[in-house]
Amino acid sequence: MKIAISGKGGVGKTTIMALLARQFKDMGREVLVIDADSSPHMAQSLGVVEPEKIRPISEMKELLRERSGRVEGSAFYNINPKVDDLPTRFIVEADGIKLMVMGAIESAGGGCACAESTVLKRLLTTLLLKPAQVVLLDMEAGVEHLGRGTIVGVDRLLIVVIPSQSGIRTALKIKKLADECRIKNIDFVGNLVQGPKDEQFLTAGLGEAPIACFPDSPAIRRTERKGLAVGFALSEVAQITHNLVETLQAR
Repeated sequence: MKIAISGKGGVGKTTIMALLARQFKDMGREVLVIDADSSPHMAQSLGVVEPEKIRPISEMKELLRERSGRVEGSAFYNINPKVDDLPTRFIVEADGIKLMVMGAIESAGGGCACAESTVLKRLLTTLLLKPAQVVLLDMEAGVEHLGRGTIVGVDRLLIVVIPSQSGIRTALKIKKLADECRIKNIDFVGNLVQGPKDEQFLTAGLGEAPIACFPDSPAIRRTERKGLAVGFALSEVAQITHNLVETLQAR
C-alpha cells in the first residue's frame, strides 16, 4: 500500500501521517515514511533522535550531481541514474518505523536542476516499488508536486483539510490536479474539527464527507511543543486512526 498525503500548509498532514505510520506498525506492517516536504518535520513527529542533524537528500547537491552524471556547464545527464544503494545509506529508524528525509523535488529553475531532480524522482520511484512495505509519502504543502506528476505511482492520495474556506478551496484544487494526474483513489481527511457543525461544513464545501475527522487536539499540541513523537498522544485519537487505517485497507 502506497499512500501520499497533501494539503494546505499548516493543516496537520505531517501529524496525521505520523499517526498512520504508528498504527500500521502496531498492526505488524513494515512501514517506510518518505518526507518529501520542502520543510521536513517528520523526523521529530516520529521520535527520531536529534532530528535536526538529518540533512534532506535534496540538499546534497554534490551527491545528486554525481549520480546524475552531469558535468558542470553541460546540459547532458543520465536519465536512469543509480540510486538503489541510497536507501541503505540514508534511511533512519525510530521505534520500528523507517524514515527517509528526501526533501522537496523541485522543478528546474526553482533551486534544483533537471538532472538533480531526475535523481530524486528515480529514488522516489524505487522506494514506491517495494511491494511488501506500507509506504507513506508526506508531500510538500500546496499543489505544485501534483503539477510535476511526482506521485502518480501511489495507490491513494489523502488530502488533509481543516474547516475553513481557504482550506476547502486548496483541497478542491489539489483534488482537481490529482484527477488530472489520473490518481484513482482520492479521499479527504478532516483535521482540527471541533464538532458536528465543522464536519457538516466540510461535507458541504467538499461535496462529500471526509473518510475521517481528527479533533483539534490539545494533547497533540502539547506533545509537539515538547519535541516528542506524536505517538505519545495516540491514545486521544487512537480509535479514529485505527478506523482510518481499516477504511484504507478495505478499499
